[in-house]
Amino acid sequence: MTAEIPPQPSPRLPIGGTSLQGRIADAAIELFYSQGATATSVRDITSACGLTPGALYNHFSSKEQLLYVLIRDIHVLADQGLAAAIAGAEPVASAQLSAAVRFMVWRAAGSRKQSRVANREYARLPRDSRDEVKAIRRRMRGRFAEILLAGAQTGEFALPGSQDPLAAALTATAIATLCADISEWTQEHYPLPLPDLQDRYVEMALRLAGARR
Repeated sequence: MTAEIPPQPSPRLPIGGTSLQGRIADAAIELFYSQGATATSVRDITSACGLTPGALYNHFSSKEQLLYVLIRDIHVLADQGLAAAIAGAEPVASAQLSAAVRFMVWRAAGSRKQSRVANREYARLPRDSRDEVKAIRRRMRGRFAEILLAGAQTGEFALPGSQDPLAAALTATAIATLCADISEWTQEHYPLPLPDLQDRYVEMALRLAGARR
């Protein structure tokens, strides 16, 4: 079995936040995950962490602003981790793709609640905030596309259809979506251990990329 990212706790939110902001964020993630942001009130969030409703407004201007900060930071942390995973891999396309997929599987399954909230709720953000998050998502897909195109150019990958940037972009979207959707079907229990899940997703990604054996 290939090496996997060791289990780690979900990253604390918000980035650079105080301990009290972290308590509010943790309570909000739990509620947004279990019942959705629309059905969650400020009172629900503050009650869950033992605060009065007005306490939230000392740290966030509104529930909507809290939701935006959480979704943005979840995406930022995922993008930073993805970049680090790729940079730490051998400079070979298959190794970099494997490292990228292994990280994304760990992120989507290991931080399931954060990932599911971010994926499900970002479409509810105001347009400017939503566009900011979309830009991060495009950057992450772009990291996959760069690896795939590099592998196609060296003959390591045989991408579906052709070996050009469009084929790399389409394959990158398929692989990234495949990984992100893990948070939708892994509820309280995984059908198999996380390292095995990582291995199987790496194999699927390499097949989608047309990795030459």
